[in-house]
Amino acid sequence: MSRGELHPTVLEFKEFMNKHPVLLEEVRKNGRSWQEYYEKWVLLGEDDPFWEQYRENANKSQAKEEQKHTELFNQLVKLTKNMDLDKVQEQVHHLNNTISMIQGGINQFQENKKANSTPKEPFNWFRD
Repeated sequence: MSRGELHPTVLEFKEFMNKHPVLLEEVRKNGRSWQEYYEKWVLLGEDDPFWEQYRENANKSQAKEEQKHTELFNQLVKLTKNMDLDKVQEQVHHLNNTISMIQGGINQFQENKKANSTPKEPFNWFRD
């Protein structure tokens, strides 16, 4: 095995840790070594009741995240209820006109630039 490759069990442990973000936070907070948790994981296995405390917390944090998404969706629904669609359409129309004017100005600028940059033949003193 080369120096850069990790042992398969270490890779499995990394996957296990990534599935348990609460456990990751605890390791970082309390300053314990990864080795300690790795040894527990090897001895106990993934399905041991010891890991339940981290699964429950992970489920709670996932539920909180889902609740945030639901609240955001509800706020968006409220916002759209209060929206006047005619005004929105009018604003979109004005924005479209503005963009068209800007594009026309850019095109005109580019045409002027091309017309001014065409190379002119230098004066030839020695014509045949």
